[in-house]
Amino acid sequence: MADDHASSREQETAARRIRVLLPLPLPEALDYLGPEGSSPPEPGSFVNVPLGQRSLTGVVWDGAGEELPADRLKPIIETLPTPRLQPELRRFVERVAAYTMAPPGAVLRMTMSVPEALLSPRPRRLCSASPIGMAALDGPRTETRLTPARRRVLEVLCAGQPMPAAEAARLAACGTGVVRDLITAKLVEERFASAEIPTSPSPDWRLCGPQLSPDQSIAAQRLVSSVEATGFRVTVLDGVTGSGKTETYFAALAAALAAGRQVLVLLPEIALGAQWLERFRQRFGALPAQWHSDMTAAERRDTWRAVAAGRARVVVGARSALFLPFPELGLVIVDEEHDPSYKQEDGVIYQARDMAVLRASLAGIPIILVSATPSLETVVNVARGRYQRVALPRRHAAAELPAVRLVDLRRERIERGRFLSPPLVAELAATFEAGEQALLFLNRRGYAPLTLCRACGHRFQCPSCTAWLVEHRFTGRLLCHHCGHAEAVPACCPECLAAGALVPCGPGVERLLEEVTERFPAARTALMVSDLLSGPRAAAELAQGMIERRYDLLIGTQIVAKGHHFPMLTLVGVVDADLGLAGGDLRAAERTYQLLHQVGGRAGRAEHKGRVLIQTWMPDQPVMKALAAGDRDRFLEAEAAARRHAGLPPFGRLAALIVSAGDAETADFTARALSRAAPQLPGVTVLGPAPAPLAVLRSRHRRRFLVKAGRDVRLQAVLRDWLSRIRTAGSARIQIDIDPYSFL
Repeated sequence: MADDHASSREQETAARRIRVLLPLPLPEALDYLGPEGSSPPEPGSFVNVPLGQRSLTGVVWDGAGEELPADRLKPIIETLPTPRLQPELRRFVERVAAYTMAPPGAVLRMTMSVPEALLSPRPRRLCSASPIGMAALDGPRTETRLTPARRRVLEVLCAGQPMPAAEAARLAACGTGVVRDLITAKLVEERFASAEIPTSPSPDWRLCGPQLSPDQSIAAQRLVSSVEATGFRVTVLDGVTGSGKTETYFAALAAALAAGRQVLVLLPEIALGAQWLERFRQRFGALPAQWHSDMTAAERRDTWRAVAAGRARVVVGARSALFLPFPELGLVIVDEEHDPSYKQEDGVIYQARDMAVLRASLAGIPIILVSATPSLETVVNVARGRYQRVALPRRHAAAELPAVRLVDLRRERIERGRFLSPPLVAELAATFEAGEQALLFLNRRGYAPLTLCRACGHRFQCPSCTAWLVEHRFTGRLLCHHCGHAEAVPACCPECLAAGALVPCGPGVERLLEEVTERFPAARTALMVSDLLSGPRAAAELAQGMIERRYDLLIGTQIVAKGHHFPMLTLVGVVDADLGLAGGDLRAAERTYQLLHQVGGRAGRAEHKGRVLIQTWMPDQPVMKALAAGDRDRFLEAEAAARRHAGLPPFGRLAALIVSAGDAETADFTARALSRAAPQLPGVTVLGPAPAPLAVLRSRHRRRFLVKAGRDVRLQAVLRDWLSRIRTAGSARIQIDIDPYSFL
């Protein structure tokens, strides 16, 4: 009998055993016991569990764990009422972790980025006008005395749905005390309501959109067909700048909504999506849910819950939106799929475009990649038949592609201390004379990239990085764009104490603004740079100012290249076109072509003809010749041939290993240990170690390895075996970057 009882007890314990993945950099899930006397929580459930002296929230995971003795297992504390993570999302977490070689818990943390959203929502207090209040509003003023503020509050509450007191006060332009007084006077009623009541209307797919051109109609029908066919499929919407790609893929988005599915739209920088959001509102009658870093904690909490509950039918967001818990995801759209900002460089290092394709494949749903300049990886996948291509070869309506002209700086004489060539100055003058708008592009923030002393040659360098400090004259600061170090511009050289000897070297957008102001004092000019944009609202206001023609000239960095439509902008001037070609980036030529093509595409998007002037010291460089000729395909063919010959992506595989430590000796010691254990395998080449171009970053010394392999090599397995043979010591860390985009 005792044996039977023990056996029954073991079976009961085994049935209670569950695995819980915690949002920590742990290699696997941990074992716990489910509640005694009831069924264990299902996989995907959020649970609170003990870990040491604290409690953490994790997710019940699939599979069997280690056969630890039952007396070593701790029971879970509670199961949270949050909707469970779908199997597709759990598989996605595992696959991202395996590909990037990140701990699964670190990937899970991205899906649980708002801990407050996992808690039970608190009931909200909502106000509405009481029958007495409505009578007071409608009746003679002598019956119940209403101040103008009280009357405005009652009018707001009678005209709309119940709302919190603070919202009613905001709409009535008064303080919350006025609303509280009305509650005390019983003119307003207050009640508790579920926090899950939707506060905004959902996009309506039934609304008619704008009239599409014949090209757009054909492309839209193909996209809609891919949505209606269901199943995983990658479609590349390849359209020239100004061809109406957004309105075209809105048709596929509407089809997904009509089928009762959720839609995710990724934008490279959501702060730049002001015009996109307005187009969406005009097409679907309401704004989508948004997900980006500028949102408040409460907004992120509410959006996360709305997505998990299926109430948010369309989400537009930055790359992290890819990890939201959609229960009914039916379509993914990656706009500007070529953009390098889809690459996450910190924490879990991943390429959001590629991971979006992975998520769509695991969910068995279509995905649309959108660009006027698709990445070479995407172009090759189309050529291999893995992706389908839908083309928009012409601009919408009567607009024509702008004429591109190269300005050879070897032949043009530019005044000392100036940076605009005579041809560009002449074109600016003609543009302003015609009452049209212009854009100057320089991908360099601040006033000058380097400040030095003309007396002793001292250069201002970041104390924590091997990088020069950039002068920002508007704020009177010297900034490091890598670690954020800032210091005031001194009155004299700190090295030789010479006064008035500090000189800026090279131009930034602020210095360009200074020159333009001197040359064209009557021109109304604005800067569009991330330093001066406080968020999406500021970007939207600046873009609207251009549309309303409050500005004649816009000067900006790469953020001006993405998605903006300014009907009266007819001239684009690129000041330092060769800037992106420096360094050892294997994608330097491709990125430069994409960026300059996108910038030039802002010109002439309406009935006025556009012109693009590109100032370059290398007019014979293939990128510049391709831009001038408008021959994208020939450039991509040449770029593909060069990459294929060198065995570089997408025809080979790369991984970077970055060793970092608090001191140079530890970094070198770890790098040498890695070098001694480096794999000696056919088809695998290990380059390094070598000091990184940014040899010191945020006070950490850095050494780099680059691993080059054929496409048939299981690169992650090679790296895993390599790293298992060494141990790091002290402050040393090893970061792995599969498919690196940055070589700094």
